[in-house]
Amino acid sequence: MTQTILRLDASARHSGSRSRRFADAVLAGLPGAHVIARELAAGVPQITEAYTSATFKAPDDRSQAERAALALSDELLAELQAADTLVISMATYNFNLPASLKAWIDQVFRAGIAFRYTETGPQGLLTGKTALVLRASAGTPIGSATDFATPYLTFALGFIGITDVTFLDAPAEAGPAEIEAAVAAIRQPLAA
Repeated sequence: MTQTILRLDASARHSGSRSRRFADAVLAGLPGAHVIARELAAGVPQITEAYTSATFKAPDDRSQAERAALALSDELLAELQAADTLVISMATYNFNLPASLKAWIDQVFRAGIAFRYTETGPQGLLTGKTALVLRASAGTPIGSATDFATPYLTFALGFIGITDVTFLDAPAEAGPAEIEAAVAAIRQPLAA
């Protein structure tokens, strides 16, 4: 069975990006995987009033403008639904995630598709997936008092049902040990 990986690149840097280089090396260690690549730093639009009103309506009741407002969201959701594993390469900006990654979250976290409300609280609908977050930071270590990205992303992904999340700092130059640790984080759920 071929594994499908959704790769989200959220660093504003392209050349010299540690998180992108790390993701390249990790995915090279997974030959045969089907990779869907989404460049978030190129721009993911903020949600709009038309988007918001459309999410509260049945598909047949949406106006043309509302359907257009959800078109990218539908595409992004289809990519996420098709993936077994989510690989996010990101920088940490001002102690948190890049705005492009937050915009992606806003586009895909849709009630009835990514999660639903129940009598006992919200329930994630995208279960059975894993996430590997390859994070670069110039001074905000994972788990530190100033790291707001890691707890937010852990909660947000868990909210939609992705509870198996691994965070790794992207080293300046990833060696075999760092690459193998990241590859193992992706392979482990496949062996289960």
